[in-house]
Amino acid sequence: MPENATDAPVVEFTPVVVGGDIGAYSLARAFHEAYGVRTVAISRLAGWVVGTSSLIDNVQCQDPFDPETLAPVLQEVADAHPGRPLLLLGSADATVKPIIRIRDEIGLDPRYIAPYVDLETFAAATEKQNFTKLCQDLEVDHPGTVVVDLAQEVPGDLEVPFEFPVIAKPAEVSEWKRIDFPGKNKVHTVDSPEDLRALLTAIRGAGYRESIIVQDRIPGDDQYMRILTVYCDADSRVRFASYGHTLLEEHAPGAIGNPAAIITGVDREMVAQAQRLCERLGWTGYANFDLKYDRRDGRTRFFELNPRLGRSNYYVTAGGHNPVTWYVDEHLRHALPEHGPGSGVGEDGILQDQPEVLYAVVPISLVKRYTTLPEAKARLRRALRARVGNPLHYPGVDDSLSRRRYVLAAGLNSVLKFQRYYRPEGGDRFSRLLRRRPRTAPGERA
Repeated sequence: MPENATDAPVVEFTPVVVGGDIGAYSLARAFHEAYGVRTVAISRLAGWVVGTSSLIDNVQCQDPFDPETLAPVLQEVADAHPGRPLLLLGSADATVKPIIRIRDEIGLDPRYIAPYVDLETFAAATEKQNFTKLCQDLEVDHPGTVVVDLAQEVPGDLEVPFEFPVIAKPAEVSEWKRIDFPGKNKVHTVDSPEDLRALLTAIRGAGYRESIIVQDRIPGDDQYMRILTVYCDADSRVRFASYGHTLLEEHAPGAIGNPAAIITGVDREMVAQAQRLCERLGWTGYANFDLKYDRRDGRTRFFELNPRLGRSNYYVTAGGHNPVTWYVDEHLRHALPEHGPGSGVGEDGILQDQPEVLYAVVPISLVKRYTTLPEAKARLRRALRARVGNPLHYPGVDDSLSRRRYVLAAGLNSVLKFQRYYRPEGGDRFSRLLRRRPRTAPGERA
């Protein structure tokens, strides 16, 4: 029985996850570990991560980011699973948003449980200019930020009140996924004012009309990144928190910024700040925060709130707390415990500790290679002696020969990607591309 389970009766249900990435697979594995159930995964393509899994029934959808396209597929899934509740989750922001719209605007089969906030709260938390204002109001540590609205032409006199290089990233991830331009990344590190204007012009020329967030670049490589996942009940009270020290992130275009290696730990001050944010928002369910430690002043700063269990959610499971059980306990068993394990409160009135373990989706040799800070190296040695959790390694359960071959190939491919794309403390591929390509005139498509 899961650690946070009570003696409430078991409920038969089917998990449905919109997404086909490693985050979707991690959710399916968590459901299987806790309850022995299969998951339906709805994705555009039947990639190997979900397509070769014995835990997943894969259903294809032409555009899972479009509510009008996704809604009938969800109904087909419901019709194929009569007589039982369906717990509906998204594995990315861009899939959570259409789920909310279908639930609140189009209509969702009543047997579905979509445990997310309303669209207004979603926007207040996830649109990065809103999150910045919220951090300012609540005195939550965050980077210096300038918001550039690309509904207007790129200003020729744009001023950034902090030193270059700076970070530039989209405020609206769903719209970002719909555009393309040379050198596009999830996040850009920009070396100069000229490069920033060129980048903004390229983005606007590609058709993006939302805001771009320009932030102070906190120094330090991946080893300074942190992650925090919290679960809030109906009263926006944090019932569970899982903190992590990131050692390595993905750096290939399209995946940049996703944690590839995390050591679990505890930081009560960050949990307290997250509680202030969630309480002000009226947040319910999971919130996943990206953070970074600033060596300039010793403070850890919040970057953004992701409205769901993150792509690297298996770090929570690896740390000994299966995250999907909070969803099941609250929404299906109506039995969130008020005391003891799973209640969010320990005997001394504070959140539970968690052991120091390593989550990794890349070969350990890569993690060792890029872990150079003395404190991080010491933590890594301790974690390697304790436990290593990789969601793709599920021996004796989901380990067919074909799947093992894919996992091995993915590990080898990750080594090549890091050799190509990762230069710690280095620049951005877009900036290097700009130096090789001729500039485009304002308003022209790059």
